[in-house]
Amino acid sequence: MVYLSELLGTALLLLIGLSFVIIDFGKGSPVVNIIPDPGLRRLITGFLFGATGASIAYSRVGKISGAHINPVVTLAFRIKGTLSTRDTAGYIMAQFAGAVLGSLPLLFWGATGKSVGFGSTTPGTGYTGIEALAGEIITTVCLIVGLFTFLGHKKLRNYTPLLFPFLYAAMVYLEAPISGTSTNPARSFGPSVISGIWTGWWIYFVGPLAGMLTGLVIHRFSWLKRFEVEVAKIYHFEHDAYGIFRKAS
Repeated sequence: MVYLSELLGTALLLLIGLSFVIIDFGKGSPVVNIIPDPGLRRLITGFLFGATGASIAYSRVGKISGAHINPVVTLAFRIKGTLSTRDTAGYIMAQFAGAVLGSLPLLFWGATGKSVGFGSTTPGTGYTGIEALAGEIITTVCLIVGLFTFLGHKKLRNYTPLLFPFLYAAMVYLEAPISGTSTNPARSFGPSVISGIWTGWWIYFVGPLAGMLTGLVIHRFSWLKRFEVEVAKIYHFEHDAYGIFRKAS
């Protein structure tokens, strides 16, 4: 049930979050004419994508699985010792499967969706693969440091999901032209499967992984280390019906 909930949560993130990408940037979408400024559309899209993740964290799905909905977040919890190796593997498999499942309905967007690769992430025009990789590393560092600071802070942890809309609004606005702002290998994998677009695919695996490790180092060896994470969940911290959200040995 836990893995199924994580699969469903990831599927919903991609279906809803990438639908916002298609609506805001797809060819023929009225939003492009209503809001001609691409920067403003990026800001709105990032906020809505982050709000989607926050809603999943607050939902029953998030209550059961903890709403990691990102393999590097799951790996970070494992490194922190709050998730077992077995459950880490189960979560990651569920996330990639959910990403593909959630991307399949995006095909119904037709030509509008196809015009933006159904939300695929690729290096931006005029940017090299190394620049896109750096963008993914930096944005993932921001995600991990922000997430673990909120989760480890007694007064902030209950507001952790509210971090995502504002964080992704800023990151997508500033960085999306460089790499597309993935920070999530599953988020990039799903639309690549249905679109067949694999340009620079390695960036969206290596970048988030390197960013996650860098973020954990920053969190561990700075004043932020006082904010210690105790449970592998984004919200509903008290709920552990299946006994997996614990300090793993």
